[in-house]
Amino acid sequence: MEMLATLAPLILMFVLFYFLLIRPQQKRQKAVTQMQTDLRKGDKIVTIGGLHGFVDAIDEDKIVIKCGDGSRLTYDRQAIREVTESASGDMLSK
Repeated sequence: MEMLATLAPLILMFVLFYFLLIRPQQKRQKAVTQMQTDLRKGDKIVTIGGLHGFVDAIDEDKIVIKCGDGSRLTYDRQAIREVTESASGDMLSK
């Protein structure tokens, strides 16, 4: 009984860390992975470096982004931070 009383605060701390830190991070990572998987040509996107543009072409792990001046840049799919407007014109929340 005394050992359980000694371990209870440690177990409680682990449970709190899991629900407050680990689980929300896993949900965010899953949402980002899903967003990067669902990219379509014509989506308005922002990269992790802050580049704004439109998806011009998609490969398995690469993406071609058309910038405002008409230049086309190739990025890894993982470099996409968010989709600000889908190809159908819907505004997406952050």
